[in-house]
Amino acid sequence: MLLVTTLVAVLALGHCEKSSKQNLVWSEEFDEFNLALWKHELTFGSSSGNWEFQRYGNNRTNSYVKDGVLYIKPTLTIDQFTEPGFLESARWDLWGGSPEGTCTGNFQWGCEQWGNPVNILPPIQSARIRSGNRFMFKYGRIEVRAQMPRGDWLWPAIWMMPAYEEYGGWPTSGEIDIVEARGNLDLADVNGNRLGNDHAASTLHWGPFFEGNRWWLTSGGREDDFGHSFHIYEMDWTEFGLVASIDGIPVMQALPGPGGFWELGGYDQDYPGISNPWRFGDFAAPFDKEFYFVMNVAVGGTNGYFGDDLINGNGPKPWHNLSPQAMLDFWNGRDDWLPTWNLDENDGEDAAMKVDYIRIYN
Repeated sequence: MLLVTTLVAVLALGHCEKSSKQNLVWSEEFDEFNLALWKHELTFGSSSGNWEFQRYGNNRTNSYVKDGVLYIKPTLTIDQFTEPGFLESARWDLWGGSPEGTCTGNFQWGCEQWGNPVNILPPIQSARIRSGNRFMFKYGRIEVRAQMPRGDWLWPAIWMMPAYEEYGGWPTSGEIDIVEARGNLDLADVNGNRLGNDHAASTLHWGPFFEGNRWWLTSGGREDDFGHSFHIYEMDWTEFGLVASIDGIPVMQALPGPGGFWELGGYDQDYPGISNPWRFGDFAAPFDKEFYFVMNVAVGGTNGYFGDDLINGNGPKPWHNLSPQAMLDFWNGRDDWLPTWNLDENDGEDAAMKVDYIRIYN
């Protein structure tokens, strides 16, 4: 376990000044796939609460290292389970038996599911890996060099979660999203804002309970060609707060005032009967405890990340977020979205998130 000391930088109440001197204190260069460091999550996508359309597993088809780069690549479930009607009728059990082969999340039927013609099994396989209790840290300048995937309705993310949830369950103990994107080649909202793989964002999630998540106060991004080239995603994390940058350009600042994130969220006004869960923490609470890394490529989902009003240049979104058969509707629309993944060329790696390295400086 590594405790990273405070950045050689001044981060205080809306001001950030980076030091020209940095000390590399930890790095993952992906010279090999170090499974003593990275634990695969084994669960169905719905176990995240986002009701995504993939199953996370441990298979070198979906997660591997090649030429010093980590690949997380989605594939079709029927490429592995070829028997007719598997998605519509099979029982899929992820409970497992070995220490590394046991289901990691049972929330919302995340360890065992039965397919039927309306509620089919997840049609996509992908990977989500975490450093968990194998590596965690607090404070530092995090630098990630990565390329986002290309393909409609892909949802790549490189993020961090609290090691011990010392302030309570999500989002009370916080979540640090270093980068999130969407794989669509041509996606925008109704106001014309670009939201495909030409847009990437950094976000913090925090709040005293689920309904009080104030993520929109600490979220920002920028436009570029994130799906065709590598970019640098940074998070300056100190006891004063967090500042995110993409290719050296700041996109998000979370530097709360004297009242910390409780005051920033305006919770005294909105929830006068709720106690501040961070009142015994340090200035940047809940972001004053150890966190670990998570990396994954999700697909679709019904939590609103892919809103029903988004405009997709390759055709309309094939499912509605309130539909009782959203996964089936997504799968039935594959003639439109599957060609954008380009799985038949380049070993399907156009649809993969590629991570060159993760480095932490102080």
